[in-house]
Amino acid sequence: MARADLLLDIVKAGAEGDQELFRKALEAMITEERAKQHNILADRMAEHLNLNGKPFRPMRPTTTAPNGEVKFYHEVRPRREFKDLLLPPPVQQACLELVEEHNRGDLLRAYNLEPRNRILLVGPPGNGKTSLAEALAQELGTPMLVVRYESIIGSYLGETAVRLAKLFAQARTQRCVLFFDEFDVIGKERGDVHETGEIKRVVSSLLLQIDQLPSHVVVVTATNHSELLDRAVWRRFQLRLDLPTPGKGQRMAWLQMFENRSGLQLGYSHDHLARRLAGLSFAELEQFAQDVQRRYVLTMPGADARGIVADRLKQWTNRAVPSSSSQVNDDG
Repeated sequence: MARADLLLDIVKAGAEGDQELFRKALEAMITEERAKQHNILADRMAEHLNLNGKPFRPMRPTTTAPNGEVKFYHEVRPRREFKDLLLPPPVQQACLELVEEHNRGDLLRAYNLEPRNRILLVGPPGNGKTSLAEALAQELGTPMLVVRYESIIGSYLGETAVRLAKLFAQARTQRCVLFFDEFDVIGKERGDVHETGEIKRVVSSLLLQIDQLPSHVVVVTATNHSELLDRAVWRRFQLRLDLPTPGKGQRMAWLQMFENRSGLQLGYSHDHLARRLAGLSFAELEQFAQDVQRRYVLTMPGADARGIVADRLKQWTNRAVPSSSSQVNDDG
């Protein structure tokens, strides 16, 4: 019998139209069935992947509109909430205020005011920009529409600007969070001498579309390279929030949250681990903790959590890092 978690992943992928999750779960299930010598079943499942010369085309409800027009985003059902994130206090306060503005929009409109709906998230990779966009969608009770750049950016003159206009036209028909990751891809500085006239047309079209968005569409953009953004793009955003690499206090809080949700005690004080893991992003902290978890599970029942953590700390201390990385300031 197939693993229950893989079956649940396939059901979830079908319900949400998540192509990548479907592929991963099905590939894992095929591998397990082959290991059990269930080759006929494995071959039949493999027919749905590009393994037997047959293309993989699962149904995906967010790929096309009812009229057959290509959609320029994929829809994500948000699951994270603000309480799941460790946000800097000013960022959390700003987000709570924005949610309140949308929940009490009728009162604002009675005074000829609209809720804010344009947010720019800035910070190094792995520190929660995408997670915050998802949490905002969850708190607002709306879907999160993630822009698909591979469908937006065209090779012909004017094609990208036309597709951008279609994207915003699709988004305006519903309450949603419209999320642009790596926003510098299309919001680049128009004065850059290395860029062609096409990027200037794209940015001008983008600014026009953002200006015309109704307040029920909350556009959230994220960038790791804020210095590349056009100055006029900056001015369009009512909230500009910085999500830096976590300091020592945030790392300690994250470690406590991990122990609470996993039930695994790491064997060292949070203060000690936070100091040893200085400079890591939230995503890297998650990778480190999962690394410990894997070794713990594989060495049960006599697993030594403290010894595993000590070994993982040595490995992470000696891991390769980008040569251009700079020293991260820490508060501890």
